Amino acid sequence: MSKAALLVLADGRFPAGGHAHSGGAEEAVKAGRITDAASLEDFCRGRLHTAGLVAAALAAATAAGADPVELDAAADARTPSPALRVAARRLGRQLMRAARATWPSAELDSLAREFPKGAHQPVVLGLTARAAGLGASDAAYCAAYESVSGSASAVVRLLSLDPFEATGVLARVAPQVDLVVDRAVAAGVRVLGEGVGVLPSASAPLLEIGAEAHAGWGVRLFAS
Repeated sequence: MSKAALLVLADGRFPAGGHAHSGGAEEAVKAGRITDAASLEDFCRGRLHTAGLVAAALAAATAAGADPVELDAAADARTPSPALRVAARRLGRQLMRAARATWPSAELDSLAREFPKGAHQPVVLGLTARAAGLGASDAAYCAAYESVSGSASAVVRLLSLDPFEATGVLARVAPQVDLVVDRAVAAGVRVLGEGVGVLPSASAPLLEIGAEAHAGWGVRLFAS
């Protein structure tokens, strides 16, 4: 399949449910850690090199052909927050619905049967990329970019931030996305010969703590 499939998968209009999630930005805005474009950029860089790196490596490994069931367990082990695990599986379930309708695949069907309530989103993303004829690097780029683009879009709504400023943040972070993807793909490919233990386990304690606080809010704009 052509690389145009990558554009379809990475398009924010692909019905994978990401628009309902802020990637921790909503809680960070309320806590005063994101107040403008500069602090949004700091947040995105931190998220990219922690949660983004882990997600990109999981997606790359799945796209490369590693066992998605083992990778799902590895994703669970790298997600201490119960609220984030729930969010990841909810996103995985929504992505699975869109993926199976767009790129029917026996591997996607098998994973959907194994995890009827949803596998972790990066694992589903990697298998979706595989079904679309894309490679490990493509899957990693989707995951890494999603880890920052969702937060940037959310902050436009949360702070009425100028969309041009938010796009500028993503452009400035873009070179770091390349670096994260390189690391993620290298780790993901190693999984095939060395097992899931070689996957990165970069942590972001504030994201984890913030997710638990956010899950208890009575009123919130985003699901996570």
